[in-house]
Amino acid sequence: MQKATNNKRGMLRLVKSPNLVESEQKPMTDSEKYYRQVQQYAEQIRNTRNADEIVRILDIVLSETREVKFSDEAFVAQEQVKLAEQKIESLKNEVEQLRNLVQTDQMTGAFNRRGLEDIFKREAARADRNAQSLGVVMVDLDDFKRINDCLGHPYGDNVLISLVTVAKETLRPTDVVVRFGGEEFVILLPDVEMNEALTIVQRIQNNLAKSSALPLENQLMPITFSAGIALRAFGENQNSVISRADQALYQAKRMGKNCTIPSVA
Repeated sequence: MQKATNNKRGMLRLVKSPNLVESEQKPMTDSEKYYRQVQQYAEQIRNTRNADEIVRILDIVLSETREVKFSDEAFVAQEQVKLAEQKIESLKNEVEQLRNLVQTDQMTGAFNRRGLEDIFKREAARADRNAQSLGVVMVDLDDFKRINDCLGHPYGDNVLISLVTVAKETLRPTDVVVRFGGEEFVILLPDVEMNEALTIVQRIQNNLAKSSALPLENQLMPITFSAGIALRAFGENQNSVISRADQALYQAKRMGKNCTIPSVA
């Protein structure tokens, strides 16, 4: 029996010397299957820009790296396997950190519109699957232009941060705050009815007014916001339900601000 060296994939393999026909008919080893699968996963990662999908694929690769059993025809040091696991774990953590940076508004700490797209898809799918409601709230700070004009943009930035801080402290762990743009925010409330959603938003309004005040017109004035709430219908897309919540918000502004209006549609 003759030993040969094969440096394919950077590994030392021991190859027997049967005739060519026998070697071609020999079953693929576990290591060969593993590396072919890894190549397929790498191709899938190259073809997607979805961070959640990349993390999912890396989880599969990590699991298969830990479970793969190499035959006697392949020699792989345990240190190499451990190193591969560490690299995959590190890459997965980097992808998750990058996803958080891309999906988060850096000033307020709320999710941004890109983050909203992924979160809405997830929550909408869960709502449809479990026959549950999904409350969508459009929030707009009252007189925000006047705040910036009279007190300056740094003060206005602090008002935005205060709103997000109070909202997160008031909301349930399953609720999500998103900075939609400027002084507009979206709040997702999974599995709520309209009365409960109204109560939650009014609680945020009360807590914000108690915790923060503006030195305007020679007196301290509470920070307020107007809001519109829509309950997502089964299968309704993001643009549709946000549009309905925005129409309700517009009614709240017309009614004198500092109030919350439910969507009737």
